Amino acid sequence: MAEPVPQWAFERVTVIEPDPDWAGRAAELSEQLGGLLDRWLTTEVHHIGSTAVPGLAAKPILDLMAGVTDLDQAPEIAVALTGHGWHYVPPELDARPCRRHFVHVVGGHRHAHLHLMRPGTADWQRHLDFRDRLRADPALRDAYAALKQRLATEHADDREAYTEAKSAFIAGAIGWRSS
Repeated sequence: MAEPVPQWAFERVTVIEPDPDWAGRAAELSEQLGGLLDRWLTTEVHHIGSTAVPGLAAKPILDLMAGVTDLDQAPEIAVALTGHGWHYVPPELDARPCRRHFVHVVGGHRHAHLHLMRPGTADWQRHLDFRDRLRADPALRDAYAALKQRLATEHADDREAYTEAKSAFIAGAIGWRSS
């Protein structure tokens, strides 16, 4: 019998004002992950996504990215993370072959995402480049915030549509094409 789908898997898209504590919480979680996953990681754990950009409105979910050499190690990594509030999203549900995805749940709600990826790939670099462009350009950051607020209203019940609707802006901001 299949397990019921958890409520956090269908949480509404909500964008909130920036929280200055996001960076500190991400650093604490990154340190914890570094200890738990030391034998698999080939890079430090990076804070990416909107919560990594000071002054940017965001979904209140920390995005973290770490490098591994083999994405097929994800089930083994899931065993190490399960007792710490992390849930593995199988590739057939995530539908993004460039990564393996984990969701950290606190109090029944998404608290963080962990993107395990291969360092040096275009997808890896895109995450870092977009974060860094937003940090360096307040006008770009503010335009992205306005877009996110609008899309969160339009796609409040469809996380995938919300994410897809941002892709052209992201690609334009860093001159990136999907691989």
